[in-house]
Amino acid sequence: MPEGPEIRRAADKVEAVIKDTPLEKVEFGLAQLKPYAKQLEGEKVLGMETRGKALITHFSNALSMYSHNQLYGVWHTCKRNELPDTKRQLRVGLHTKTHSAILYSASDISIWPSQTIHEHPFLQRVGPDVLNGSVTKELVLERLRSKAFYNRALSGLYLDQRFMAGLGNYLRSEILFAAGVHPSLKPSQLDDEQLRSLAHHTLAICKRSYETGGYTVYTELREILEAKGVNFEGTRFMVFDREEQPCRVCATPIKRQSYNGRRLYWCSQCQAK
Repeated sequence: MPEGPEIRRAADKVEAVIKDTPLEKVEFGLAQLKPYAKQLEGEKVLGMETRGKALITHFSNALSMYSHNQLYGVWHTCKRNELPDTKRQLRVGLHTKTHSAILYSASDISIWPSQTIHEHPFLQRVGPDVLNGSVTKELVLERLRSKAFYNRALSGLYLDQRFMAGLGNYLRSEILFAAGVHPSLKPSQLDDEQLRSLAHHTLAICKRSYETGGYTVYTELREILEAKGVNFEGTRFMVFDREEQPCRVCATPIKRQSYNGRRLYWCSQCQAK
């Protein structure tokens, strides 16, 4: 399942080929959106904003498109004359003179006036995006201490998009490990230093994954592992998907348990209660 860093990289990929360039052709695969195609042709994509797994595409005519990848949605970019041969269902096609950006298989898509796009029900429910440049450690700390989240177990809180949009399963395990806190603890059970560490790593781990294409291990360790010939999947995480393998810090076997219906990994030594 893609998480915040993957969605932001998808947005970057689309922006790289169509941003600020007139759209020669616009296609919609959903009947209710087809009337907007002509309104958008000749316009430009001004930018793409992410809120967790939702993506907001802003156009130059003061319209914005909300899209959510859900389970199967995926953006594909290519040269205009090299469209992919696929059985996936086209939902959105944005074509410039030279390139195309196509959204396949997603079904939660709508067009809004740009001024009111943030009234979308999903966007009103979710918290700040972890990769938004305006989000600071102080803001994350404030949310950890807030009445809404202070007495929630971290195992559940770090999957709740109302807390911070863009967090997900692998990020949950990696952030809690980096902060050295046990998944069953609540923010109310952490001291000030632990809370500040958690706020710091919440942003740092997400940013690292975004910048490196999915790695959450720190750079020095990554270089050591890669020099030994360890592949991407064997290198990228500190604890996630490493059940019974030695902790990269203390060599204690990594534990796995189902929290909130999804697998979570931690080190009983580094994250002792």
